[in-house]
Formats: sequence, C-alpha cells, structure tokens
Amino acid sequence: MEGRARENRVLVITGPTGVGKTGFSLILAEKLDTEIISADSMQVYRGMDIGTAKPSPEERARVKHHMIDVVDPSETYSAGRYIRAVTPLIESLHGRRKIPVVIGGTGLYIRTLTQGLFTAPEADPELRSALLEIEGRAPGRLYRELERIDPVKAASVAPSDKRRIVRALEVSLKAGRPVSELQRELTEPLPYRFVKIGLTRERKELYRLIEERVEEMFARGLVEEVERLLGMNPSETPLQAIGYKEVVEYLKGGRGLEETKQLVKRATRRYAKRQFTWFRKEAGIRWVDITGLTTPGEVFEKVETETGITRLSAG
Repeated sequence: MEGRARENRVLVITGPTGVGKTGFSLILAEKLDTEIISADSMQVYRGMDIGTAKPSPEERARVKHHMIDVVDPSETYSAGRYIRAVTPLIESLHGRRKIPVVIGGTGLYIRTLTQGLFTAPEADPELRSALLEIEGRAPGRLYRELERIDPVKAASVAPSDKRRIVRALEVSLKAGRPVSELQRELTEPLPYRFVKIGLTRERKELYRLIEERVEEMFARGLVEEVERLLGMNPSETPLQAIGYKEVVEYLKGGRGLEETKQLVKRATRRYAKRQFTWFRKEAGIRWVDITGLTTPGEVFEKVETETGITRLSAG
C-alpha cells in the first residue's frame, strides 16, 4: 500500500504572484528528475508570454513544462478543461516513476486539482441567452438573484464576474437546487496524494518585487506584446488579464504610459492580496516564509530545511 502511495504523490507549489515560485520549482524538478505542470490560467494562452511571466525558453529547456501555450487567445478555457488535460499528464509521469510538480497561483485550478472536479450539467444556450438578456437590461440583477437562491455560491463569486454568475444561475435553475449543494455532493476527488507547499513573503517585500517585475515587463516589450495579441482575435478572458487590460486602455489613448504602469502595479498587488486570502482557506498547505531570500538556491535550501520536500516526495 505504501509503495502505491508513493507512486500516487503529486507535489503542488503555490503562493502569490511574484513570490519566487518559478526559480524554486526548477531546482526542485531537477533534484527530483521530473517535469513541471503549470497551474496558471493565463499561461495556457499562446502569445501571452511577458505579461503572464511564463518561464523563459532557457528555463523550459532546463525542465520540461506542461500546460503552457496550449490554446490560442481566441479560445476560452476553464478549470474543467484544465483538469481533463492535466490528469493524463499526471498518469504519464507516474507511469514513468516520476513525481509531478504542479506550480501556479491560480487558486481555482489548484482547488479543482486537489479537491476534485464538479461534473456540472451541460450548458443550456437558450437559458444562458435569456440570463444575459436580463443582465443587459438590468445590470447587477443576476448577482442579486444568485445571492437570493444560493448565498454560499454568491459569496465566492465577484459581483463583476458575469460569466461565473450566469453559469451558477444556469446550473441552479436547471437542477432546481443551489449549485453549491450540487458541488458538495457531486465533486469527485482525483486519486492522488497531494503534498502542498506554499511560498510566502512579508507583504512590503513582495510588493516591491511585484513593482520591479512590472517595470521589467514593460522594458521587455509588454506594450508590443499586447498589440500583437489584439491582432489574434482574442476572447474576453485574456483581455481581462492584469497588465493586458490596462495596456489595452493605454493603446486606446485613455491614459499615459507611466499611469498605466502604476495601474498594473496596483492591480497586481491587489491580486496578490486576493491570492493570500484564497490560499489561507485551503487545507493542507505547508507555508514557508522566504522573506529576505533573493536567489532560487536560497529558497530551495529554506524549503528543504523546513519541509524535507525531497524526502516527502520520496516516501
């Protein structure tokens, strides 16, 4: 039984944006002679490299990465689609006696991976169209309706997230029951043993690193990347990504470059804060404070000392 448990282990490395996950995960994957599976909802899109902080070609040459550049920006992507793609990757790595290293800060992807996938009813285009029409006539009405029929689900959805609000109402109305109840009953956990490590830093230090990263992104050509993206017939989702949304407004002449940079920094700091809030609610994450550590090697040594992660993964 213990041998089977070892074969079924999956390492999950998470934490807020800019904390230092990428460099650490490269060393970890090399130590374990394994491959990395990205858990980032924007890195799945081709052509979105700078603004999503994808691993560089050199880093991807060091360690094989999966779930990066898998769809065009014109497509939509979901947690369900992610899990359906990731499961055979995990099985393949286990079949080769390798322990998958999942790295990313998209909380929904991590939660779906570690807690299971909710098999929702099929989409109902007519009902969805009717709901969108209602929202078009009375903005905010659908969120208020979701609060009425499923306050638990409403509490987990931003009032501005029209796509998720519509989907929650669609499922609830079709089933005649709150979607949150269905999710509790019908979510099927994946048959793996997850070892979850979270990296964290003192807020001031993290925010400074975030601001430095944003400056670097603009210096590397984020504006030009967004211009190319706009020529790829992107769907709404990638255009709402932090950095891309603000640069689109800049390209429209809505604001200056320096103001745009400040807005991207602010949005990224706020996103990091939301990530902290999300992950603090996740059970089983072992947090390691890496404040003051500047190199991936230092981070790896700290995590190894505090968690014995290479030993955890081995047995």
